[in-house]
Amino acid sequence: MTTKSRAQVEALKLAIESERQRVKSASGTTLRHAFKEPGSTIPREQRLLEGHLGKIYALHWSGNGHNIVSASQDGKIIIWNSQTTKLYLGPAHSSWVMTCAFEQQRNEMVACGGLNNLCYIYRTDHGQVMRAMSELAGHDAYLSCCRFVDECSILTTSGDSVSILWDIEQDESIMRFVDHTGDVMSVALDPNSPRLFVTGSCDSTAKLWDSRVPGLPLMTFTGHDSDINSVAFFPDGKTVGTGSDDSTCRIFDLRCTMSINIFRSAKIVCGITSVDFSRSGRILFAGCGDFKTHCWDVTSIG
Repeated sequence: MTTKSRAQVEALKLAIESERQRVKSASGTTLRHAFKEPGSTIPREQRLLEGHLGKIYALHWSGNGHNIVSASQDGKIIIWNSQTTKLYLGPAHSSWVMTCAFEQQRNEMVACGGLNNLCYIYRTDHGQVMRAMSELAGHDAYLSCCRFVDECSILTTSGDSVSILWDIEQDESIMRFVDHTGDVMSVALDPNSPRLFVTGSCDSTAKLWDSRVPGLPLMTFTGHDSDINSVAFFPDGKTVGTGSDDSTCRIFDLRCTMSINIFRSAKIVCGITSVDFSRSGRILFAGCGDFKTHCWDVTSIG
């Protein structure tokens, strides 16, 4: 290569790098203008759904995004049309219900459970007053969370430190997942592969499991200083959000098994009870013990 050619190559490299920096800067500016900083927009109440007579302990959206199932300490579960009013009503079989879930494919089943250690499955196409079609017994402590894997199976977590995969049609346990040393408080399914799921526990860890692989978890995520009350997958399935009694939320990356961001605020002096991501993944929502929901931009440094 001649001296002139080398000079041309170097000049081209500089031009490419200059253009790359210009595009990067322009994109960042455009994104910042397109998205208001968290806190600059006050969320507004869209609709008030009334019908429960006690504390609402859990709710879950249907897969079609139209309906919601809620579970209350009045001993009832209600399925709501988010645009109108309640559709179905059913007994929760325990006044201390702690969790509920909507089946996500056909949206024809819901589940709930609580302090009586049982998980109840209901069909939504059996009239306006629902009756339990299945009763899953196998946990030795309260049921903290449940999520449908598909129309035939469901995952439950419990205060007995165990997660169980169930066959709904046979009313029997398929597999037990044991590695946590404290109450398992929450479970979330990988949006790309429902056979992968993550659990959060009072042992301050979150664990990634594969329901096709019995035995120990695939990954264990550490960093929190207290109970993990809630876990949620990022929409792309590559990261996991957690909320803890240490008043912080973290994001863990499954590709490096590390915490890549931590979110805290001087205004939060209580535990984080629930977390979830916006549909785009840009916002992390955290429900707290102070009766407020806090929001963070996940692209910012917490």
